[in-house]
Amino acid sequence: MTARRRAILSVSDKAGLSTFARGLAELGFELVSTGGTAKALRAEGLEVVDVSAITRFPELLDGRVKTLHPAVHGGILARRDVAEDLAAIAEHGIAPIDVVVVNLYPFRETVARPGVTREEAVEQIDIGGPSLLRAAAKNHRFVAVLVDPADYEPVLGELRAGAVPEKTRRRLMRKVFAHTAAYDLAIARHFEAEEVPSESEALPASLSVAVELRQPLRYGENPHQKAAWYRWPDSGAGEGLASARILQGKELSYNNLLDLHSAIGCVREIPETAAVLVKHNTPCGVAQAAGLEAAYRLARDADAVSAFGGIVAVNESVDGATAAALAETFLEAIAAPGYAPEALATLAAKKNLRLLELPSLQRGQGSRPARPLELRSVGDGLLLQEADVLPADPKAFRVVSRRAPTPEEERALLFAWRVVRHVRSNAIVFATADRTVGIGGGQTSRVEAVELAARKGGERLRGSAVASDAFFPFRDGLDAAAKAGATCVIQPGGSVRDAEVIAAADEHGLAMVFTDRRHFRH
Repeated sequence: MTARRRAILSVSDKAGLSTFARGLAELGFELVSTGGTAKALRAEGLEVVDVSAITRFPELLDGRVKTLHPAVHGGILARRDVAEDLAAIAEHGIAPIDVVVVNLYPFRETVARPGVTREEAVEQIDIGGPSLLRAAAKNHRFVAVLVDPADYEPVLGELRAGAVPEKTRRRLMRKVFAHTAAYDLAIARHFEAEEVPSESEALPASLSVAVELRQPLRYGENPHQKAAWYRWPDSGAGEGLASARILQGKELSYNNLLDLHSAIGCVREIPETAAVLVKHNTPCGVAQAAGLEAAYRLARDADAVSAFGGIVAVNESVDGATAAALAETFLEAIAAPGYAPEALATLAAKKNLRLLELPSLQRGQGSRPARPLELRSVGDGLLLQEADVLPADPKAFRVVSRRAPTPEEERALLFAWRVVRHVRSNAIVFATADRTVGIGGGQTSRVEAVELAARKGGERLRGSAVASDAFFPFRDGLDAAAKAGATCVIQPGGSVRDAEVIAAADEHGLAMVFTDRRHFRH
């Protein structure tokens, strides 16, 4: 009589488990399981063998030791084409295990809970689960290992057809090692975050990155470049772009995602009801108002030419009137905390328009991670830095000119300063208290950025505030800003020619404020 095939099942996420296990049983598999998984399967009327029955050893240490035993790992690791392996397990009465179904203790979900203790976190560090997965993945030539419930149905179909093909087993193996690597990294990152690093330890000495595929992309920046969108597996807070719900429209492109990220970052900067229009990864119009429709119209009209084909982010739910205004211009994508039913009905007519819903965009509700990190590839290396999330602090601004800004100028300076950090450097932003009126960025000299913004803004720059993301290295940029119509300036300061630039501000009667903070965005 042919020995029954054996499967071991030990999971925390029981989605789809009973259906898969029933399919295995119908195919003649003996089901071996542990604790809660065995209980769940028996509740579904399935016959289950406890792991302790094959190890002849009870679970120990409150369940900390269950599957760490040669009767389990010998059955998984035995090579079916090596006579010595088969003889060894036969001598010890060990049956081969052909299918391993494991997902790990919910460590990330546990530590995401407010107030979780160190002891609770430690107890969610899985030991037996990763050992089972790694053993089965190592012996994938003979063992099918499943860590993802999404694989249950296709693998069951292959088993019913006769066997799990090698191509599938190799794919499952790769998924396992990616999963266990991400799990270990989540544990390391959690306990690293408990420590308060010194300045010299602020960034890790070595870096491991494990991310999950969010979706493949049609292509990258250009059609000949392959691309995909990934997300951090422990991003959990639901505040980033990868957590957005896509409601309609064409598939998002690589460039759409870059622009959306920029627009979302900028609109989060503004505490009032606001709208941001981004084109080619830099803002072309930003405004705030008492209502969302008014804010959007002000932002669009700041540079109506560039708004065509742009990306919009807003920090209030889109109502019917705002949707009608949005529909007046060809746009690529909109990100908002929500959409009223009438807004969705209006925007549905724009079938290619991508709509993203991200509740954390609601003004006053979103928060940022304490120390978010940014990665960028440079050839055969990576650059890592803390993200530039330092909030604008008007209390730290220093008036360095003879004339102090008026209250209205102070509001305009603060608005311009909030926007300029999101413009490609060299960055210049002319603004009033509620909108941008001229933006120049990505130029190789600061005076050229001022001149570009002046050409875009024209007469609207009369009486505006101007922000510069870094110091003016010469007075020529300040002279050009005054000529364009600015009455006040906000900049970091720190140039060896600060005295010359301050003197120029005084000559023009400009109020000038130093922030002592630079906001380059390369």
